Amino acid sequence: MCHQTVSLVARHLEAAGVPTVVIGSGRDIVEQCGVPRFLFMDFPLGNPIGRPDDPEMQKQCLGLAFDLFENASLPRTTVQTPFVWSGDHGWRERYMRVDDSNREAFARLGEERRNAQRTAKNDGRARSG
Repeated sequence: MCHQTVSLVARHLEAAGVPTVVIGSGRDIVEQCGVPRFLFMDFPLGNPIGRPDDPEMQKQCLGLAFDLFENASLPRTTVQTPFVWSGDHGWRERYMRVDDSNREAFARLGEERRNAQRTAKNDGRARSG
């Protein structure tokens, strides 16, 4: 889910008296929105609660979120989890990277997506007309 949307919803809920904790990996976005409590996971987008198929890490992450919920004493408190995605931290360099090794494949996927969108748009016009 969109970090900004979740953060703005959390602020709205807080204003209505419902306490919240945001868990996510978009630190700059969430902190800019000014949520009261934020548990930051330094993981690739789409993995805000831990590595897939690692229920122990996920339970620990939830435990940290509950601790933050109970113990945050200042507004706009951010806590970073101690977890790492991989030992080499290489995901940051590889995440959404386009280079000579994958440029052609991404260009092909983009063209296929644009064609599919064009077809869907044209099919919608044909049905409604």
